[in-house]
Amino acid sequence: MTNLSNSFAFEIMPKPPYSFELTVKKPAGWPLFNPFEVYDSRTLWTATYIGSRLIGMRISSSGTINTPILHIAIHYARRLDDAEKNRIKDIVKKAIGADQDLKPFYRMAKKDSILKHTIEDLYGMHDTFSPMIFSEAVLAILLQMAPLKRSTEMMGSFIKTYGEVADFDGKVIKAWPTPVKIANLSAMEIAKRCRVGYRAKSLVKLAKRLNSEAFPSAEELDEMDSKEAKRLLLELPGIGDYSADIINPHGGFPIDVWSAEVFSKLFFDKAPRNNRKAVDRIKTEGLRRWGAWSWMAFFYVVQDLENLSKKLGKDIRLS
Repeated sequence: MTNLSNSFAFEIMPKPPYSFELTVKKPAGWPLFNPFEVYDSRTLWTATYIGSRLIGMRISSSGTINTPILHIAIHYARRLDDAEKNRIKDIVKKAIGADQDLKPFYRMAKKDSILKHTIEDLYGMHDTFSPMIFSEAVLAILLQMAPLKRSTEMMGSFIKTYGEVADFDGKVIKAWPTPVKIANLSAMEIAKRCRVGYRAKSLVKLAKRLNSEAFPSAEELDEMDSKEAKRLLLELPGIGDYSADIINPHGGFPIDVWSAEVFSKLFFDKAPRNNRKAVDRIKTEGLRRWGAWSWMAFFYVVQDLENLSKKLGKDIRLS
């Protein structure tokens, strides 16, 4: 356990519309940084790594969707200089999607027979950003060839078993493990303790790669051209096209055998005969239909499946 006894605070006023509740605690259960966060009365406590530094974070909202005001407290152990504090502020601002302008996406979505429902249901939900490439890559690997419930179980077990514990502001929050820790473990141990099966080998190889070689940070990937960022991500162990689209800060249209059924029903009014063989066709249609907004469209759809099922009269699911 790491005691984060120091702190500093600042405020952020995100671009409206901005729903704090929908942004930090997604309807489909996606957390901001990790599944062990605590959310209560418009306040979120979470923990993550920025570089090699573990930080705790308390984020609270006192504004509205159209006049959002967020109050941020950063908790840390070792001394921070002003440059480090400013970098953390910038990363946090990006992480919570504060500068994201939803208006162009909403203009497109209002004309789309599917998305017009999602933006009504999820008005003000911003996309978020993780400063940890390792956590995003691990999540992508655990999502491969598994239903969402199973992936969630594997993720929780992995973090609970190997993650660091942040003690701050009266809360004890588990954070994702670092590649340094996982690189020194055996795949057999991880498979046994976390029940991740064959994925354990990819997790160890990934950790070794990120621990031994200079790989761009999440911020650096975000500053690159989308195709170049994806090219680099595809070089990581265990990362294919679907996973790279999930990790890429620029987004993509990440269709796998599980989401193929959802989007086949949305696009073609029927489930595919073979989900795996249908992936390319569905991905092509999503990119054709939504273009530069494909990731935001995917993001909104998977957060709104229950409402969409009712409104469109289609049995869609992402199990």
